[in-house]
Amino acid sequence: MRLLITGGRGMVGRNLVETLQVAHDVLAPSRSELDLLDFGAVLDYLKQSDVDFIIHAAGRVGGIEVNRRNNSDFLFENAVMGLNLARAADHHGVEDLLNLSSSCTYPADRDRAIREDELLTGSLEPTNEGYAIGKIAVQRMCHMLSLERGHRAYKTAVPCNLYGPYDKFDAVGGHMIPSAIRKVADAVEAGANDVEIWGDGTARREFMYVGDLVSFVSDALNRWDLLPATVNVGLGVDHTIREYYDAVAGVVGYRGRFVYDLERPVGMKRKLLDCSQVHSWGWRAQHTLEEGLSATYDYYARTRRTELPAGDQLLG
Repeated sequence: MRLLITGGRGMVGRNLVETLQVAHDVLAPSRSELDLLDFGAVLDYLKQSDVDFIIHAAGRVGGIEVNRRNNSDFLFENAVMGLNLARAADHHGVEDLLNLSSSCTYPADRDRAIREDELLTGSLEPTNEGYAIGKIAVQRMCHMLSLERGHRAYKTAVPCNLYGPYDKFDAVGGHMIPSAIRKVADAVEAGANDVEIWGDGTARREFMYVGDLVSFVSDALNRWDLLPATVNVGLGVDHTIREYYDAVAGVVGYRGRFVYDLERPVGMKRKLLDCSQVHSWGWRAQHTLEEGLSATYDYYARTRRTELPAGDQLLG
């Protein structure tokens, strides 16, 4: 197939491109080649490129502090990019689209695994509310177009938190695991004995190695007709923030202590996906936490001198 992967310069997109281009004709335009904020440009691109299938992996992304400071921008840009893409795909007659959403779209008050049908059943986490609302709008747009047209299969996968090669290893603006790798590696290099953790370390998160999401997408392309319209993609298992830092320390070789900054934002107390539906569909993640962290740290150690700049990015 000819695939269009938006966000092809981001962490998820680059990993998707590397694997899927082996079996498919992959288009992964940069933002200068395709501005998803411009509906006319998106429609023209689809007319010229004649794609068979779209994977929407683009988004304005950043860590908790960046999200908190820019909620309105994150809402606007993530909503407009996805809505433009889905609408243009429908106008041009592209029948199949996989929208990659986020687990932050679910209510913030759940202390158990969250099912797909719990979308819009509770309040969102305030620190990333803008991003969440933008992603929810795109997911609902895909669902509505599929229902209204009858011949469209615009489906949404909701991954848990991801990490891996091409991540943004920024101690302040990055997500938790790449940030932890950066801070712990810097401490080892500097001979420091303290590494700071935001909050008290007890918040629980579900993190999956990005290679497992790529394997899910590959399976989805091969069994598209059987894939549910909305499906959680994760491990179904979570750990505390402190446990993740301990695992990173083991991979990097850090033997110092951790100190807690209780003034920093920590987000949701727990964020765990119910993955029973994707397991019944026949897919499970294969990488252990240690395997994923080792592969990610190896990538960081090889590329740290040319890593991406600090702060949030607009991908796609």
